[in-house]
Amino acid sequence: MKTFKHILGVCAILTLCYSCSENPISQNGFGDITGTVVLSGDNTPLANVKITTSPVSNTVFTSEGGLFLLSDIPAGEYAIQADLDGYITAFEAANVIDGREINVVFELVESSANNRAPEEPVLDTPEDGATDLGASVDFVWSSTDPDDDAIFYTLQVRNTVTDEMLLIETEQDTMVTVENLRIGTSYVWQVEATDNINEPVKSGLRTFSTTGEGTNRFFYVRKIGGNNVIFSGTDTDEGAGSELLFNENEFQITSENSNSFRPRQNSLSGKVAFLRDVGADTHLFVMDPDGTNVQQLTTDIPVAGFRQSEIDFTWSRTGQRIIYPYFNKLFSINASGTGNDVVYEAAPGTFITEVDVNEVNNELAIKTNDAAGYDCRIVVVNPNTGQEIHVVFEEKPGAVGGIDFSIDGTKVLYVHDVSGHEVPNYRRLDSRVIEYDITMNQPMQLETGKPAGYNDLDAKYTPDEGGIIFTSGSNDLISELDIYIFRFDNTNEREKVFTNATMPDWE
Repeated sequence: MKTFKHILGVCAILTLCYSCSENPISQNGFGDITGTVVLSGDNTPLANVKITTSPVSNTVFTSEGGLFLLSDIPAGEYAIQADLDGYITAFEAANVIDGREINVVFELVESSANNRAPEEPVLDTPEDGATDLGASVDFVWSSTDPDDDAIFYTLQVRNTVTDEMLLIETEQDTMVTVENLRIGTSYVWQVEATDNINEPVKSGLRTFSTTGEGTNRFFYVRKIGGNNVIFSGTDTDEGAGSELLFNENEFQITSENSNSFRPRQNSLSGKVAFLRDVGADTHLFVMDPDGTNVQQLTTDIPVAGFRQSEIDFTWSRTGQRIIYPYFNKLFSINASGTGNDVVYEAAPGTFITEVDVNEVNNELAIKTNDAAGYDCRIVVVNPNTGQEIHVVFEEKPGAVGGIDFSIDGTKVLYVHDVSGHEVPNYRRLDSRVIEYDITMNQPMQLETGKPAGYNDLDAKYTPDEGGIIFTSGSNDLISELDIYIFRFDNTNEREKVFTNATMPDWE
C-alpha cells in the first residue's frame, strides 16, 4: 500500500507532466540532467536503472555506481522517471536551464516492501495424535496469500526415533502422499509456506504414528539408483494375480545411499540380518524390523566368495549366532558381533556360497562351487565333526542355488538350471525348483507353472511349508524379476506378490 504522502507526490508529478504537455519545451538553449539512483534506506547504488523523461528526450541506464547523465536536453520542465524490476517506479521533477546542469537523486523502494506473507498453513490430515496409520500417508493442509502471490510449500516429516527429516517441496499443491514410512514409529509433521518475497511462515506441529512393529512379514530387495535397497511388505492372499494387490503395505527399510541386500529375519532374536557393502568389502549387519538400531557385526573377516549377489548366510537355530561364508570357510559370529569362529572348511580352491541350518538337529546344508560359479555341490554336514552326511547335488552342469532346509530336516530345496548352460556371465536359461528328499535319496522337480524362457530362482519354503516363495523372470538378464508364491495344493498357479523385487524372506 502506498502512503498518503506518496500519493500526493505522484499526483503532483502527474500535474507537472500535464502542465508540460500544455506548455511546449522552450527552444531557448540546452542543459544537462545528472543524477544518482540508490536503494531507499541504506543508499546502496543501483545499476541498470532505466531513466526516461516526459516530455520525451533521451533514455539512459545507470552505471555500476548508480549514476546517469542526460546531456543536451532542451531547456524546460521535465518529469524524470526511474524504472528497475523489483522496485517501485519513482518520479522526480527537473527544470532544465540553458547552459546549466541539474542534479536529481532517486531513492527506489523494493516492490516487496508492502507485500504481505502467506497466511500460516492450517493442517488438516492426518489429525494430531492419529495412530495406526499405514506406511503410506496423505498429508493435507490449506493456506492463502493476501496479495495472491504463488505459494511454495515445504512439508517436513520427522521420525522421532531416528530424527531423520523428510522434506518435500511443492508449489500451490496442498496435498502430498508420502510412502515407505517406518512401521511402529512416531512422527512429527509441519508445513512451511513462502511467497519467495517475505520470510517463510510455519504451521503448528502435529504428531502421528504408524502401525505397530511386526505387521510386515516379508522382506525383499529392489535396486534403486545402482544400489540394492531392502523393503518390507505384506500379502493378504486376496485376489491372487490382481495387480492392485501387488506390493501391499510396502515401505523402504534401508537407505538408497548404501548397497544393502539379502535380508534374513529371525523371530527368536527379533532382528533382521543383512549384507551391506562397506568400502571394498561386504559385511554382516543386523537391525530391527523397522530398519532402526543398525549394527555392523563383522569387521576383520568380511563376507566373501563367488558373486556377492549369490552369497547367503543363516541364523543359528537359537537365534544367537549367524553363520556366513568367507571363501572356503564358514564362520559363526554372535548376533552382538563377538566371538567369530570357524565352524567348517571346504576343500581349497572352492567357494562356499550358501548355507542353511536345520532347526531340529543343527545340521548344515552347504553349497559350494568353483570360481566361475559352476562344478556345484550341495551337501549336508554335521557341524560337530565336519563330516558330510548326505550329498544332495553334484557332478551335474548348470548353475545351482537357493538352498533351504525343511523344518524337520528331511528335505532340501534348491534351484538348478537344468539346461546345463555354463558361460562367463553366469546366465541361466531354464532354472527350476528342485526338492530333494533325504530319506528317499531322491530329487523331484516342482511344477511351479514356470513360463518358457523364465528362471525360477532363490526358492524358500513358506513358514507353514505349504508352498514356496521365489523370484522369477525372463532369462534375458535385462527384464526385471518379481517375487511369487506357489502353494503345493494349487497346481500350476503362481501368485505374484512383489514386483521388481528379489531375495525374498518370509518368516
